Amino acid sequence: MNTSQADSTPADDAAATGNDTNTGGQGAGAGKGSAASEVRGWFTGRLPGDWFTATPDIQADREEITIVGVLPDPETAGTSDAERAAAAEGRIRRFREETRVHRIEIAREAEHRFRRKVSWGVTCADVTEMFTTLSVPVMTRLRQPERRVLDTLVEAGVARSRSDALAWCVRLTGENADAWLSRLRAALRHVEEVRDEGPGTA
Repeated sequence: MNTSQADSTPADDAAATGNDTNTGGQGAGAGKGSAASEVRGWFTGRLPGDWFTATPDIQADREEITIVGVLPDPETAGTSDAERAAAAEGRIRRFREETRVHRIEIAREAEHRFRRKVSWGVTCADVTEMFTTLSVPVMTRLRQPERRVLDTLVEAGVARSRSDALAWCVRLTGENADAWLSRLRAALRHVEEVRDEGPGTA
């Protein structure tokens, strides 16, 4: 599957509200049930029903909310792989341009409510494209054996710097442990649901 990604800072498709990296759901719904469930529920109700073929994938952390929806496949039966890929890219471009104003409006509302940046992406056929995505610095302390791993990656030309090497390690872990991470996230969502059903949450 082809995956392309835009610049790492939300630009034309994200709303500029000045709340780049405020942590956590502090908006109107703060303290009411699970923050992640509230985010998913709000976007499910707010997004137009004709944008995607199914419920979009909505992921959230302390800094960013990412929405990735699936577009209808172009009618290119019997054509070459190159033509199908080009048709998918064209449909993605059309969706991006036609929905830009509406997506910015929704992003501004969400950023005001949840105090997090909103990023958009779509999948069409075998092509996935992120329109915007947020790059956030993460501080960490490493002991010498761990630093040597990063230095080895830099010296071997795999990464340009220690920070680049650390990001590379995180991506590699995510790719190789995707199934395990998916099960872990599903378990966490189940914990949130059970916690919300507990005493005193009504």
